[in-house]
Amino acid sequence: MAAADVPLLIISDNARSERRVSPAWTIAQLKARLEPITGIPASSQRLTLKVASWPDQNLQTVDEQDTQLETFTLQSYAELHIADTRPAGLRANYTDVSAVEKYEMPPDEYESRTDSVLHWKKTHQLGRFDPNAPSIEQQKVAGIDREIDERGIKIDARCRLLAANQGESSLERRGTIKFIGPVPEIPGIGSWVGVALDEPTGKNDGTVKGTRYFQCGANCGVFLRPERIEVGDFDIIDEFGSDEEF
Repeated sequence: MAAADVPLLIISDNARSERRVSPAWTIAQLKARLEPITGIPASSQRLTLKVASWPDQNLQTVDEQDTQLETFTLQSYAELHIADTRPAGLRANYTDVSAVEKYEMPPDEYESRTDSVLHWKKTHQLGRFDPNAPSIEQQKVAGIDREIDERGIKIDARCRLLAANQGESSLERRGTIKFIGPVPEIPGIGSWVGVALDEPTGKNDGTVKGTRYFQCGANCGVFLRPERIEVGDFDIIDEFGSDEEF
């Protein structure tokens, strides 16, 4: 079964848009599709994929004709930056409109028109005019819950922690999921994942500002967003940092 398309934010000096890409595309196929969007020839594109909580990924490979996008870490609404490697003098400038006379309609006049997109949205209660549209906060909460479901995050599941950035320690931390849900004591809406770590490399004992969410040893507890959690059949790390043998 083919992998589902992934929506990405395409960003270049001359363009910014949302596009769906297929993990089955090769780098060469992706560049060919980006050329009419960005105006940058495929041979002059340098691609960088920016995914939250992951190091930037350079999509340049020796064999772009055969390397598929599924080789890299794709995530919905990640940013794909396209840089133009041509000398500045050879690049077309589509954004310089300094010589073009610009007319701006007064806001009051635009609000009063009945032939505008704004009026059409108001009439059909679309976008921000939809009384039933979820708020930004509701969308974020729903996104976190969806991430929990897609990652298979469940109580008592074994997991390992993913690094938040390149500067974080490369020491692998493993543990067991003991809590899933809101933690009012921590800034930020939506659910958190409470993990009892195998080793005392955490921040608490399952308690946050006097409220207990799960039981674990001192400094063995940590609360993370679901994108920092990878569920799997991970062995327990003993006090010497090696896997226990059973």
